[in-house]
Amino acid sequence: MMIRKYRLVRFSFLLAILLCALAPAFAQTPRNEKPESVGVSAARLQRINRLIEQKIKDGKLVNAITLVARRGKLVHFETFGKADVEADKPLKKDAIFRIYSMTKPITTLAAMMLYEEGRFQLNDPLYLYLPEFRDVEVYQENGQPGGARVKPRRPISPRDLMSHTAGLTYGAFGDTPVDRQYRAANLLDGSMTLADFSKKVASLPLLFHPGERWNYGVNTDILGRLVEALSGVSLDEFFRERIFKPLGMNDTAFEVPAAKLDRFPVTYQWDGAGKRVIADHPGKSRFASPAKFYSGGGGLVSTASDYLRFCQLMLNGGELDGVRLLSPKTVQLMTMNHTAQAQKPVAGVALGDGAEFGLGYRVIVDAAANQRVGSSGTIDWGGFASTSFFIDPKEQLIGILMTQKLPTDNRLTVEFRTAVYQAIIESYLR
Repeated sequence: MMIRKYRLVRFSFLLAILLCALAPAFAQTPRNEKPESVGVSAARLQRINRLIEQKIKDGKLVNAITLVARRGKLVHFETFGKADVEADKPLKKDAIFRIYSMTKPITTLAAMMLYEEGRFQLNDPLYLYLPEFRDVEVYQENGQPGGARVKPRRPISPRDLMSHTAGLTYGAFGDTPVDRQYRAANLLDGSMTLADFSKKVASLPLLFHPGERWNYGVNTDILGRLVEALSGVSLDEFFRERIFKPLGMNDTAFEVPAAKLDRFPVTYQWDGAGKRVIADHPGKSRFASPAKFYSGGGGLVSTASDYLRFCQLMLNGGELDGVRLLSPKTVQLMTMNHTAQAQKPVAGVALGDGAEFGLGYRVIVDAAANQRVGSSGTIDWGGFASTSFFIDPKEQLIGILMTQKLPTDNRLTVEFRTAVYQAIIESYLR
């Protein structure tokens, strides 16, 4: 009897260990729920399928994964097309995508976790933590070749980095003298460490005085360096130990390991004539090699299932499956409008009518002015290869679109969102 009891206890112990080990894997394969149980029409969700299938039929898209969740229930999770057309390889639900700028909200989450720990305040001078930004200067046109550099009216702050109001740029979306200097510096070639990158950016002039304008730039990469400086570990390690492991985001990283390359799709590019070519092949991709530059602005790869867990964490007010990374009040602060007083661009990357920027996200502040179905208070962003997501707290709704298409297909993002919202048959807005 004692032997049988010992064996039973031992078996239960081993089973518990096995279940704990498999828990993250279970998290990677969410189960579809009945859409009508959360006020969504299963029949109307089929319009998402028809949208993507028509894009593929018309030769405007090669593949996609579409995902919709409401009130914590997954109601739509579909896969379309080929991961590799030339190899006739179908796309699978566990495909790992280059999410590029969908990295930014995750980096902002990391920074705000440190904010909650009292490591910095949003309006602190950035140079207190990154000394290279103490003597930054603003480029000023003065009619002379090369212009002039002047002292900024105030220092860059962490909030400026999170809201893209620091005066930094990418160099790719404009042709100002500052943009040209950024291009000449070849900042995003991946050869620098994040520490060296930060010093190089600090040596370049600002496009404008901090806080005065909104401009899409390398702000979140510098924010990633701030995370490193405050935490004492690399951004890669911080993400892995403080965010990805606790949330079970097992396929999100700065590179794709050899064992997972079979799940990594080809990125395709369409030229002006509509011809499709390979832009990035898994076998030759920089993501297939160990990363040196941990780009907080655009360096991650992820799956639709992993990114759903991140989005659900934010929709839940900073908690998921018993893991709390942020307070609901901090999430509320992140999703407020932080750029109401900042001048908005009329060219390059724009926020659009009825939209502002919070901390790490675009915020829809006026759904009518935005001229798209949705709710005021929705947060969103996208990635360079046409990936996108949105989180609607009022409707308790998450939409995720994963694909690998260049150049960025903004219309696809809008059409996907319309197809998601039209499937709602019971609104929570009163």
